[in-house]
Amino acid sequence: MFFQCGLGHLLGLDVHDMENLGEQYVGYTDTLKKRTDFGFRSLRLGRALEEGMVLTVEPGIYFIPELIDLRKKEGKFQELIDYEELEKYRDFGGIRVEDVFLITSNGAQILGNRLPTSATEIEEFMISYKRL
Repeated sequence: MFFQCGLGHLLGLDVHDMENLGEQYVGYTDTLKKRTDFGFRSLRLGRALEEGMVLTVEPGIYFIPELIDLRKKEGKFQELIDYEELEKYRDFGGIRVEDVFLITSNGAQILGNRLPTSATEIEEFMISYKRL
């Protein structure tokens, strides 16, 4: 409900922009098929990673008032969501951090500068950014 665009995608020849040609061809394999159930239907990449692949990892959260209102009216996810508390974030919009990784033989290597992710790091970044 709060993150509809998946957690990442491949870059390069199999970039996610090819999804309209058939996401099943770029993000999945013959043995690992796209799922359509809640929590999985928005994933764009569900395949085993291989050395040399480059992909994004982009956690985020989005607050969409129309969607919140709809789910609240339907009575959905009440055991998971405090809709009264959620009202505080109604006008926030959203945020996403997108890092790019190269898959290596022994793990992964971040490409480019590491982005700030903790609240303290983001606040420090914003303070230094305002000074520019």
